[in-house]
Amino acid sequence: MSWTTFLSFAGFCCAACALAASVLAVQALRRGQARTDALLSNVDALRREVELLASISARTGRRVQRVEHEYSDVADRVDAVESRAPKAAGAGSLDQAIEWARHGAEADKLTEQFGLSSGEAELVARMHGRKRTA
Repeated sequence: MSWTTFLSFAGFCCAACALAASVLAVQALRRGQARTDALLSNVDALRREVELLASISARTGRRVQRVEHEYSDVADRVDAVESRAPKAAGAGSLDQAIEWARHGAEADKLTEQFGLSSGEAELVARMHGRKRTA
């Protein structure tokens, strides 16, 4: 075998190896591109979910603020009711009104017995009264 034949054969082997390496590199790039596309799709889906959650959170935050604003004076009103309710025998405090509601007393009875306003008595009856079945 001559040197030129040997060099030609070696060159052919190098070219074949380079071609095989190129094919493998292209396949790896395609797999990488497919993986990148899938990840980008997942990122888009996650971004949409985060935007949805942010929207829900903002609406919930506004609702909580509205409820806090509407009921901010409840503690003051409870204190006022407790302070004006007579502590003498025969009459009682808000705690007693709650107990009566738990035992089935209606709002009008709580108003009469404990000096609650109709709204306060209705609230106590709804919050602490017996559950009605339909």
